[in-house]
Amino acid sequence: MPRLPPRTAAPCHNPRVLLTITLTKPPATDLGYLLHKSPDRVHSRELAFGQAHVFYPEATAERCTAALLLDIDPVGLARGRHQGSSLEPYVNDRPYVASSFMSVAIGQVFGSAMGGRSTGRPELVDELLPFEVCLPALPSRGGENLIRRLFEPLGYAVTTEAHPLAESFADWGNSPYYSVTLTANVKLSDLLSHLYVLIPVLDEKKHYWVTEDEIAKLLRHGEGWLPAHPDREFIANRYLARQGSLTREALRQLTADEEPDPDEVEAERDAEEAAVEKPMRLSDERVGAVMAALRASGAARVLDLGCGEGRLISEMVTDRTFTEIVGMDVSARSLEIAARRLHADRMNERQRARLKLIQGSLTYRDARLAGYDAAVLMEVIEHLEPGRLPALERVVFEFAKPATVVVTTPNAEFNVRFESLPEGRFRHRDHRFEWTRDEFAAWSDGVAAKFGYEVRRLPIGPLDPVVGSATQMAVFER
Repeated sequence: MPRLPPRTAAPCHNPRVLLTITLTKPPATDLGYLLHKSPDRVHSRELAFGQAHVFYPEATAERCTAALLLDIDPVGLARGRHQGSSLEPYVNDRPYVASSFMSVAIGQVFGSAMGGRSTGRPELVDELLPFEVCLPALPSRGGENLIRRLFEPLGYAVTTEAHPLAESFADWGNSPYYSVTLTANVKLSDLLSHLYVLIPVLDEKKHYWVTEDEIAKLLRHGEGWLPAHPDREFIANRYLARQGSLTREALRQLTADEEPDPDEVEAERDAEEAAVEKPMRLSDERVGAVMAALRASGAARVLDLGCGEGRLISEMVTDRTFTEIVGMDVSARSLEIAARRLHADRMNERQRARLKLIQGSLTYRDARLAGYDAAVLMEVIEHLEPGRLPALERVVFEFAKPATVVVTTPNAEFNVRFESLPEGRFRHRDHRFEWTRDEFAAWSDGVAAKFGYEVRRLPIGPLDPVVGSATQMAVFER
């Protein structure tokens, strides 16, 4: 049995307690009926990875808190597996942070409450009650903003406190761990379902292999809230370990009654843009201009960020100047199409060693992007909300910081020359903006000055004396 803190302890600062749930509506001890756990004793349960313990640090008529403590045995979990020389199974953060282990514990320890059942106080099951949740050590691979993005649309007031990497070394910055407090008037079953799904989404790790069974779990615990969440695609993708086929199937089922397949919508929008630009063969012109810039830079290892269906990569693989090519895109569908276009399944070992297709977001720091000679953002930035551009800038220019960065984007002034494009419309319905030449110059000059690059701008496509070229390109070098 664990050594428990006294009733007067603050559970949100106990390093072994990974979750507390507090009810503040009198009689607050009804929380025991809702959770099917009496405040008068400790409740322990054996789990596959250790033990879970539920106890109540405080239990008064005005305020009642249930604490969930996990005893995880990472060494025991590692036994019997071939780990090579890695110490990761023995030295890791899993016993000390809220993770997929916590989600499993919530499902098993609070299963009746999450299912909306209470024999003692059935009238409270569907009532919106004032709850306060504390997660003292919540990993967020996306920072504080991601925590807010996920919980605030569900009606929670969110308070966060970042933990430094080392208190004695402030210049090291903050760790990915946060103390998080959530408050809301919410049904307990919904609260537990939100935590069950979103904790592993924030952590972006699962301690078990993700299969098709996870789709059913996501749909069951996301019922009533996930379809309307503004980040539902992001949530599904991370919850399902970025497995494209599983994510698409989950989204298909989530949106079956309200809208067409999001992949089909994106394909239609791509086709619309291609139809607008086709008479000028602008796609070919862009690829040719980017290839020329890459060759002039002398780059051998290149990132194609936002690679889409692999149009640029299919040109790069034919040039042995490029010894390593990495294509990254947030869309699993696009990566699958790129793999087919490149005949990746038929490549020999040497060819496969040159090419890698990875899924990822350009607004989150990604260690996989560091150390390359050049990076390309071809028709990518205009798909981001302007407010998220600073995050992309840091990811590419500050953290990945290749010697050369090539960026292309539409020239909004040229749109009047496309006869098939209605006035005031963007070339692609997913574009969040399209810049004039002055706007692109101001942005690229600002980025270059901020991150220590020199920049030059080049036109792509037909050059009109009044409105300029159809596409504008910036080449950043340091």
